Amino acid sequence: MEERYNPADVEPKWQAFWKDRGLFKVTEDPSKEKYYLLEMFPYPSGKIHIGHVRNYTIGDVVVRYKRMQGYNVLHPMGWDAFGMPAENAAIDNNTHPAAWTYDNIRAMRAQLKKMGFSYDWDREIATCRPEYYKWEQWLFLKMLENGMAYRKESFVNWCEKCQTVLANEQVEQNKCWRCSQPVHQKKLWQWFFKITDFAEDLLVHCDLLPGWPDKVTVMQKNWIGKSVGSELKFQVADMDEEIEVFTTRPDTIFGATFMCLAPEHPLVETLCQETDQAAAVADFVEKVAAQERSLEGLEKYEKEGVFTGRFCINPATGEKIPIYTANFVLMGYGTGAIMSVPCGDQRDFDFARKYNLEIRVVVQPDGETLDPDTMEAAYAGPGVMVNSGRFNGMDNDTAMEAITDWLAAQGRGKKAVSFRLRDWGISRQRYWGAPIPVIHCPDCGVVPVPETDLPITLPEDANLLAKGGSPLPTLDYFKQTRCPACGREDARRDTDTMDTFVESSWYYLRYCSPRYESGMFDPDAVKYWAPVDQYIGGVEHAVLHLLYSRYFMRVLHHFGMVDFKEPFTRLLTQGMVCKETMTCPEHGYLFPEQARKKGDDAFVCTRCGKDVEVGRVIKMSKSKKNVVDPNDLLEKYGADVTRLFCLFAAPPERDLEWSEDGVDGSHRFINRVWRLVLECMEKIDTQQVAPFSGPAGDLKNPAAKALYIKTHQTIQKVTADIDESFHFNTAIAAVMELVNALYTIDLDTSDPETNAVVLAAINNMVLLLSPFVPHFCEELFEKMGHKGSVLAQSWPKFRKDSLETDEALVVVQVNGKLRAKFSVAADTSEAVIKETALADENVVRHIQDQPVKKIILVNKKQILVNIVV
Repeated sequence: MEERYNPADVEPKWQAFWKDRGLFKVTEDPSKEKYYLLEMFPYPSGKIHIGHVRNYTIGDVVVRYKRMQGYNVLHPMGWDAFGMPAENAAIDNNTHPAAWTYDNIRAMRAQLKKMGFSYDWDREIATCRPEYYKWEQWLFLKMLENGMAYRKESFVNWCEKCQTVLANEQVEQNKCWRCSQPVHQKKLWQWFFKITDFAEDLLVHCDLLPGWPDKVTVMQKNWIGKSVGSELKFQVADMDEEIEVFTTRPDTIFGATFMCLAPEHPLVETLCQETDQAAAVADFVEKVAAQERSLEGLEKYEKEGVFTGRFCINPATGEKIPIYTANFVLMGYGTGAIMSVPCGDQRDFDFARKYNLEIRVVVQPDGETLDPDTMEAAYAGPGVMVNSGRFNGMDNDTAMEAITDWLAAQGRGKKAVSFRLRDWGISRQRYWGAPIPVIHCPDCGVVPVPETDLPITLPEDANLLAKGGSPLPTLDYFKQTRCPACGREDARRDTDTMDTFVESSWYYLRYCSPRYESGMFDPDAVKYWAPVDQYIGGVEHAVLHLLYSRYFMRVLHHFGMVDFKEPFTRLLTQGMVCKETMTCPEHGYLFPEQARKKGDDAFVCTRCGKDVEVGRVIKMSKSKKNVVDPNDLLEKYGADVTRLFCLFAAPPERDLEWSEDGVDGSHRFINRVWRLVLECMEKIDTQQVAPFSGPAGDLKNPAAKALYIKTHQTIQKVTADIDESFHFNTAIAAVMELVNALYTIDLDTSDPETNAVVLAAINNMVLLLSPFVPHFCEELFEKMGHKGSVLAQSWPKFRKDSLETDEALVVVQVNGKLRAKFSVAADTSEAVIKETALADENVVRHIQDQPVKKIILVNKKQILVNIVV
């Protein structure tokens, strides 16, 4: 008998078997129910990390399980290959992004195949291929034609290091989401997608995603940020300009004593012209451009502003009020202008005190009289209207609607809804992306590229410029072109490329028909496969990728290209993989292999021998060096042990704490099962004994009966854990219990009935384990004398008549302490149970000569007897 499982021999063997027989290839089959599972596709960095391994293993378990249940399963893989990371890495490594990307794809594809993941590699896509991005260029033209894409000059988030614009969603604490360098404001012409057209629909459907984690839908709701209020118009004095403000407190308009505009507001520059404030305003705008422009960032800076030199008219009072530009007003919220009511808003209050501006109380709380001269803080609560003309004496809630209606009648206001969500800026001033398919003509302006000219191919032979600047504006052969409208020869192509999130917003549809040449996707294939039944990926994409994907489906639905709006029916956001850090006083952070164990919990640096400080358990990070290389694990343990640990150590949605001991434990379990199955095959004559498959009630041997019931309980448990919660850790634990039960059977003395039950248990155990450790189970399945693949077998079904035992466990306590356990028939009377408990040797020893005061018996799933002495 082979004592140990040898993954180096077994795993390549079965990977070749699966490939040769095309077991993972699928096509549409209307006679079978489909199941589409997808993990978020990776950026081709060149190396899979343990987070990838965990994520893809989770998906692979579900896919294999669903296949065995008879589903027609789509499980594709591809590469999110465009974008700044590849370009920045190529620059750092003195190579070209195309070469860097394609080399990395080859390396990562080989790594994923070595893990044995059940991907249909015939459907592989890379978003940097012209045959892929041709179709997002086509969709861009369709959106442009229908007013869903537009170009405007605006202040944008600019990353100097990456030399490109960032969407609001790509700025994290005023830093670039990719390079972590500070972001500042810059005025540029940019292309936008009108995601705001679908803001309400995106918000409403957040409550119609029961298969999504609440934390994700809450994040999306907060980002969309719906507010109900009023839109009011303030006429600029002595100018033909109006300032629109959105407010949720129209009841306070009589207390608006000044106006504040965001420094990025397009009127700021206009207002200060021909005033003595122009220089001061320009300096202030430049200063604020370098500050963090987010809600969180506002708290870092003192509230400051500059008078623009202009006034506007309060539409309720008719008074002239000064217009300021202030650093606490954001262009991304409301209209970028606020009517400042210092009596009711703390920021306005602080600003008014600082710049000696009027504070006028317009809402008095019940039982109090607020004095603007002595107020120490703004009052934002309910109350009675004062200093508000015809609305005096009215409660402020009633006044909200009344004041809005009054201003609406004058053409100065209306009820309105505002969203935090802003249109998606998709222009990027970088090279490695899909070219935007428009032409700029001196006579015709912006002209769409004719569809027949698509794709507008990115020149992959371009040399990158220093500091990440795009070479496209310098390439005459790319930039210079003929206007398709008027024929002018001096027209030029747009040299911006699309945000990489455009590619990832629809890739899951392309997988349905990746070689389709007549459109973005084959409508019939998408009708069969989509939407995705189960999507798996990190919660860090809750606002970026997931929101944009939902938006894209609404665009395609608007054009009648799909008959659904939500791309992903169920979503699992897996936890992070974490490990403790190790720090040497001389060499700083150490990789795990650079620390040698000294004693139980102590380590020394392998480079200098000094004691190592073991830090907190945190997310694995290259910068902290607390990373585990999957290649090392594959070399030492093989794919299946690595998979098993990732699944057993924690539920998928929780963080996984890496443990070398845990990996060793998984390795020991694998070999324990290996020895068990091979020993059974040696000692049981499978030619003479068939696996038992009847009801448990037909079994005479108590040990065989107990094992058979345990087997069906395990099938029920594993099936429920995969189906209902993806709690693979408890499913694996259930199989471990079954293995323990099998080890209690002495095959040297067992009777034929018991052997038949053992065979049934082992057969089911191997099938139950196969989604988790597929190579291992294929090998055991073959050694058990079966032909073909485990994948071709049906998932085990439990017998309802074999789930319950006809025995009950009795747990005996003496004065609350456990002293004995024994089993009785389920219909045993309470009197007999008490007598048996009192007669137990261990119980007698602990009672001794003490009188028994009472006996408490609780009969639930197990029987508890507590003897009080």
